[in-house]
Amino acid sequence: MDVQVRNINDLRSEIERLREAERAQSVALSQRFSSPSATFSTIFSLFSGSAGAGGTRSSFFDQDIVALLSRFILPFTLNKTVFRNSGFLVKTLVGLVSQKASHFITEDSVVNIWDKIKNLFHRKETPPTPEHKGVPPFSESY
Repeated sequence: MDVQVRNINDLRSEIERLREAERAQSVALSQRFSSPSATFSTIFSLFSGSAGAGGTRSSFFDQDIVALLSRFILPFTLNKTVFRNSGFLVKTLVGLVSQKASHFITEDSVVNIWDKIKNLFHRKETPPTPEHKGVPPFSESY
């Protein structure tokens, strides 16, 4: 809302309008935190969910345990190792970016990566070749 202030009376009326808006917001805020149950409902509404893809609501606690832990472990680990001697702003940006990246870390993705790593080191057993199929390993005829 862009109000044009052309003279002192316009300025005074705009100041009064802003003071009224401040009073109305302070009353609404004090009602929101008036009792312990109202405070808990306000805090719970922070975690109740946000609109996700397709109009579905996803809650903070609806994630699997790996995704939930990665929201805290990923920024902590990056700030303690890679960005150890970085400043406050860099660490804050790393925290914000890693919070967004943690949405892609799920239990399924961790299991898939673990399986790929395991398959790299897993020895494949070679089936016996046809020429060695019927021959015993040691021949006793000398």
